[in-house]
Amino acid sequence: MQRARASLALRGWHGTAQRVLQEFRRIPEEDEALSLLPLDEPFAPFAVPRAEAPRVSIVIPTYGKLPYTLACLRSIVLHASATPIEIIVVDDAAPDDSAAVLAGVTGLRVLRNERNLGFIGSCNAGAQAARGEFLLFLNNDTQVTSGWMEALLQCFAERSDCGIAGSKLVYPDGRLQEAGGLVFDDGSCWNLGRFESRDAPAWQFRREVDYVSGAALMIRRTLFEYVGCFDTLLSPAYYDDTDLAFAVRAAGWRVYYEPASMVIHCEGISAGTDLSSGMKRFQTINQDKFVAKWRGVLAGHPSRQTALDQAVHWRARGRLLVVDGTTPDASRDSGSLRLMEMFEIFRSLGWSVTFCPDDTRTSRADMHRLGRFGVEILALSSAEGLPRWLAEHGKELRAVMLCRHTVAGQYLHIVRQHAPQAKLIFDTVDLHFVREQRAAELSGQASMLRQAKLSRQSELTLIADSDVTFVVSPDEQALLRSLAPAARVELVSNIHVIHGCTKPHAERRGLLFVGGHGHPPNVDAMRWIAGAILPELRKVDPDVVVHILGDISDALRAELAQDGLQLHGRVADLDPWMETCLASLAPLRFGAGVKGKINMSMSYGLPVIATPLAVEGMHLHDRDNVLLAGEAEAFAAAYRQLRDDPALWSRLSAAGLDNIRHYFSVEAATRTLQRVLN
Repeated sequence: MQRARASLALRGWHGTAQRVLQEFRRIPEEDEALSLLPLDEPFAPFAVPRAEAPRVSIVIPTYGKLPYTLACLRSIVLHASATPIEIIVVDDAAPDDSAAVLAGVTGLRVLRNERNLGFIGSCNAGAQAARGEFLLFLNNDTQVTSGWMEALLQCFAERSDCGIAGSKLVYPDGRLQEAGGLVFDDGSCWNLGRFESRDAPAWQFRREVDYVSGAALMIRRTLFEYVGCFDTLLSPAYYDDTDLAFAVRAAGWRVYYEPASMVIHCEGISAGTDLSSGMKRFQTINQDKFVAKWRGVLAGHPSRQTALDQAVHWRARGRLLVVDGTTPDASRDSGSLRLMEMFEIFRSLGWSVTFCPDDTRTSRADMHRLGRFGVEILALSSAEGLPRWLAEHGKELRAVMLCRHTVAGQYLHIVRQHAPQAKLIFDTVDLHFVREQRAAELSGQASMLRQAKLSRQSELTLIADSDVTFVVSPDEQALLRSLAPAARVELVSNIHVIHGCTKPHAERRGLLFVGGHGHPPNVDAMRWIAGAILPELRKVDPDVVVHILGDISDALRAELAQDGLQLHGRVADLDPWMETCLASLAPLRFGAGVKGKINMSMSYGLPVIATPLAVEGMHLHDRDNVLLAGEAEAFAAAYRQLRDDPALWSRLSAAGLDNIRHYFSVEAATRTLQRVLN
C-alpha cells in the first residue's frame, strides 16, 4: 500500500495502472539475451586479473552465497579489458567454506573479517586495503557485462566534476532495476525506471542523480577517504550509498548515472526483501538516521507529491526541448557538430536536454552517442507523436529550440499552444532563403527564384513569431537587422574544439574537401573540382590527389570517378587527413551561413583555399588567414604557393587557429547561450 500511494503521487493514475499491468505479464526468470553464467557450475580453480599497479580496485563484500560470488568473479574475467585491476573479496566472517574455496582463485585478494562487520564495515575494510586510483564497489550477487567498467571510467574522463559514477542495474529477467535514484525531502528514496524496459529511451542518457546503488558504484579512492568512507553510523547496511552520495556532493562533486555500464543484479539475494526482519529492517532504521544527518540539505529536495517527470529533472536549471530534422551525427555534417557542441554547453549550464528527431528515426547507437552528452532522445513512432508529447509534457519545459525553418514551420504554433511559458528559440542553422536565392542566380532559373522568395517570407514570419533567433554569421545577423528590425537575433556560429597542428609542411601531401552529397552546394563543388579544378591542379602537379570525405551516392561516385580524385565516403575520424594533407578546399559557388568545412580545417591548423563566398561572415582575409580563389586557375595557383612556400603555409596555419579561438570557440558560444537562456 505504501508503494501504491507513492506510485499514485509520482506516476498518476494512468502511470500506476500501467505499472500494475506489468505484474500480470508473464516474464521468464532469466532473459536469454543477458547470457547469465550458471550458478551450479562445479568449482574448478581459475584465475582473475591482478595488476601490481592497479588503476581500479574492485571491492566485493560477501557473506556466504558462494555460487553467486564465483559467478560474479567469472563474469569479470569474461568481460576483462586492458585496464589494470585488482579484485578484493571481503569475507564477512561467513560460517561456510567460502574463504577456503576462494583461495583457489589465482590472483584474487581475499580478506577475512575476524568478526561480522556488515556491508559497511566490509566495504571500508576492502577500501583500506585497496591500491587503485579508483574504488569500484560491487555486490557479490551481480554479473557484469561487456564494457561495464570502461563506461564508468569514461564518465569520469568526460565529466571533470564526477565524484561518483554508478551502473545501470537490471534484473536477471531483463527488466530495469535502477537507473539511479531520487531522494525526497522526507529521506525516502525511489529507484528510477524500476521494472521498465532496460532499453527504454528515458534511461539511456548520462545524468546527475541523487544517488546510485552501492551494488555497482565507482569513486576515486582519495575522495572516498576524504569524505570519511561509508559512515559507520549506518552500520551494518542501508542508506550507506545514499549518504556517501550526499557527502560527495557536499564536498563539491556530482553523482552520475552511467547507462553504458550495465550490471545484472539479483536484488535481495544477500539480505532478502522483507523490511520488517533480518538485515532489511535496517533500511527503515537508517532512514531516520540519514534524515537527522542531512535535514538541511533535504529541505531543498522535492516532496513525494511531485510528479515523477518533474522530479527526475529537479536538479536541472530547466528542461529544454530541441527538435531538428534528423538525429545529429558529428561525422556527417557541420550542422550536427555544432548542435552536439551546443548540447554540451547546455549541459554545462545546468539544463536538462530532450531531443526529438522530426523524421522519428533513431537507433541504439544514436541514443548511446547523445546519451554521453546527457541528452534524452524521444523515440516517437510517428510525426504525430511530438504534438501528443507536447500536450502531455509541455508544461515542464522552460525553453524550446526548433532547428531549421522546415521544423520550426511545423511546430512553432504547437509549442506556443502547449508550452506558452517556454522561451521559443528558432535556430536557422543558415538562412535558407539566402542559399536558395544564390542557387537561383547561379542557375538563372525563374522557378528557383520564386521559391527563394516564398522561403524568405516563411523564414521572416518564423523569426517574427519566435522569442529569439540564432544565426551563424554576422552577415546574416546584419541582414536580419534590416529585414526584421524588431526581432531579437543572436549569433551562435559554428563551435569547434582546437585540435592544433601536429605535422609540419614537409610531411604533407594532397588536398582535402569535406562535404556530403545531401547538401546541394557540396554537390556543385564536387563537380567543379572534378570538371575544372583538378585538371588545373594537375598542370601544376601531375601527381596531386584530392581526397573527398563525406556521404556520396553511387551515381555521383560514378560520375566523378577519375585519376587523382579519391572518394572515401563518410569516415568516422577526420584526423588522418587533417593531419597529413597540405590544404583544404572550399570551392563553394552558392550557399549561406558559416562553412563548417573551413572551421574544421582551421581547427587542425590546415590552411584553406576558398572562394570569396565560402568565407562570408567568417572574419577571413586573403593571404592573412586564407587563400581566396574565384576560378579554377586561381585554385591551382594557390596550391602552387602553399606547396612552394613553407613560410606562407605556416603563417596561414597559425592564423587559422587564431581565427577559431577568437570567433568559433566553445567559450564564445557559451557566452551567447548563457545570456539567451538566462
